[in-house]
Amino acid sequence: MACKPEVLKHVPLFSLLDDEEIAVLAGQVELREFQPRQRIYKMGDATGLAYVMATGRVRVTTIDEEQQEVVVDEPSHGEFFGFASMLEQTPHQTTATAIDETVCIEVSRNSIATLLQRKPMAGMDMLTVLGRQYHSSQQLVRLRATRNVNEIIEEEATFPQRVADTVVKIGGSWTFIIGFALATGIYTALNVAMGRTAWDPYPFILLNLILSMLAAIQAPVIMMSQNRQDMKDRLRNELDYAVNRRAESEIQGLSRKLNLVGEQMGDLEEMLRSSISQRTEKGG
Repeated sequence: MACKPEVLKHVPLFSLLDDEEIAVLAGQVELREFQPRQRIYKMGDATGLAYVMATGRVRVTTIDEEQQEVVVDEPSHGEFFGFASMLEQTPHQTTATAIDETVCIEVSRNSIATLLQRKPMAGMDMLTVLGRQYHSSQQLVRLRATRNVNEIIEEEATFPQRVADTVVKIGGSWTFIIGFALATGIYTALNVAMGRTAWDPYPFILLNLILSMLAAIQAPVIMMSQNRQDMKDRLRNELDYAVNRRAESEIQGLSRKLNLVGEQMGDLEEMLRSSISQRTEKGG
């Protein structure tokens, strides 16, 4: 359907164009109408076309490595989608679907080339839109990136924290227990065997002092390591919560799709019943 110049005037991207340029552009682009849930283009299509939102709602999605549908963008009035593939003349990397009744301006590479020749500053507006979409994609990647809790904690750990983890790791092992038992046993045995010449005779006051100092130092070190473990647990809980929210969103999406399928089947059933009734009446 031909695009009227009045429609282009209400698109922010073309607001800098004068009446003559609007008229030229209107003759090169087309106005497309899409019904709810109608697919505008799908991933892999090599249409060489991009779209500018005029009215309605559109959802742009892609498929990640886990074969999950990911919402990339929901362009608002005057924003492009499918623009990069159109410029590169490559297949679309996303799928665009109309959510509501939608009207879009269909644009080709030649239309953009003519526009830039006549109005070079319009290119800055387009770059602004693309930059906004690029930042949205970056934010999406940051939110969806799978994070390894242990790697994050280790990267942020300070030297004292690493020492604390090492002390707790060694102190909580059978190697330490057996070694400590052997060392104290040899210590006490030597002092008992040496009798009055021992440097720490019974009741081994020096040994008790050393053990008390060791316990006094070991307690806060263990608490430091325990705090780091609590931090890991909190981060794991946050990641689990994010995964659960994603799973809930996917389940809700499946439920909506099932409901839509059920409604469509109901509509088809009504149409069949109506058709059978009409044939029966005609036959009667």
